[in-house]
Amino acid sequence: MKKQLEVRLTARTIECFHANQRLASHQRSMHKGRHSTQTEHMPKSHREHAEWTPQRLIRWAGQTGPNTAGVITHILERRVHPQHGYRACLGILRLGQTYGEERLELACRRALRLGACSYKSLESILRQGLESLPLAQQNLPLLPDDHANLRGPGYYY
Repeated sequence: MKKQLEVRLTARTIECFHANQRLASHQRSMHKGRHSTQTEHMPKSHREHAEWTPQRLIRWAGQTGPNTAGVITHILERRVHPQHGYRACLGILRLGQTYGEERLELACRRALRLGACSYKSLESILRQGLESLPLAQQNLPLLPDDHANLRGPGYYY
């Protein structure tokens, strides 16, 4: 049920009104670009998540395995506010229900090695069944050193 609100801003406060009735008021944050949310202003589902901690999600992921915990840690550590990564983390953990925890753990191992620690990447790895395939060798030369058609740097002098 979306409603249009009017917002009144002063140097120190923010007030939200609907139909000339004040619904909320709180002090402005003095930290530019940072969030300041009052728990009572959050939707119920967000309040439930606010009670969680990054450590709780990492522990939960650790029940699947160390690679899953590693992906969750990676996501949470790269956010200024770890709570912004909770939805992605919960989505990743739900992939274990869909594809099985063993496959999720293998997919997380692959994602960590590729640096592709996101819900979309993991979902793609699992959907395509790539989690147990070996990664391409990164250190293999693209061409042999002694091929007849290779001229080398001396040719150009």
